[in-house]
Amino acid sequence: MSLTPGLITVIGRGHSGTRAMSHTLSASGVFMGAPLNESGDLLPPQAMYDACRVLARHVQWKGGLEWDWSALHTMDIPAEFTDLIRRYLVSLQLEGGDDSLPPQRGWKIPETTLVFPWIARLFPQIKYIFWIRDPRDCIVGGHLTDDLNDFGIPYPPTNDLRLKRAISWKYQYDLVRATPKPQHWIEVRLEDFVLRQEETLARLEAFLGLPLARIPVKPEVIGRWKQDAAEGGVNHYDFFTPAMGEYGYE
Repeated sequence: MSLTPGLITVIGRGHSGTRAMSHTLSASGVFMGAPLNESGDLLPPQAMYDACRVLARHVQWKGGLEWDWSALHTMDIPAEFTDLIRRYLVSLQLEGGDDSLPPQRGWKIPETTLVFPWIARLFPQIKYIFWIRDPRDCIVGGHLTDDLNDFGIPYPPTNDLRLKRAISWKYQYDLVRATPKPQHWIEVRLEDFVLRQEETLARLEAFLGLPLARIPVKPEVIGRWKQDAAEGGVNHYDFFTPAMGEYGYE
């Protein structure tokens, strides 16, 4: 695709706090598509959901909590997938046609994470913000991607809702880790955005090359898993441990 310059996307599992980045970009004059919901997701989402299912056909489940995504990095990307992504992003006018839109444009919807390998190949020059949150906080609330089967991705069957969410978190974390990183890539923890906003925004401003607005933040969103655990909720799984160590979570 021949793209307008200045394109940005935010990836990260649902409930990782990506709405904070979408709202920050919108407040900073970046056109995040239209219409948007209160979470800053670009709507309507159906074409993106369908694109997720197209990619999932080429994911090999190895059993347990292991998947093989290697084919995604070399195979021809199906035209069906590309057409769906074009349809989803139509309001961004990526290939020109609307001079009234600002040059800085982007989008956010958590399901972009499920198709990240092919998004990175279709859009190798754009800027990627990978949003991270303590997985224990991520799985306290429900999200559309909790059941990967809904997007055509197999995993060990379970009726345990929290375990489904945890597996979804691991799948998306492992998928991002298994994908060759694009040229312009930054990783941001929600905890740093909330508790060290100025420092974190300075990093993002240097990465994006534009000044960013300061939006209100809520420190109480950090560490919700502690109260959840005190009330008997299960929010820690052993397979979280490597990622938690990597990102500095206790």
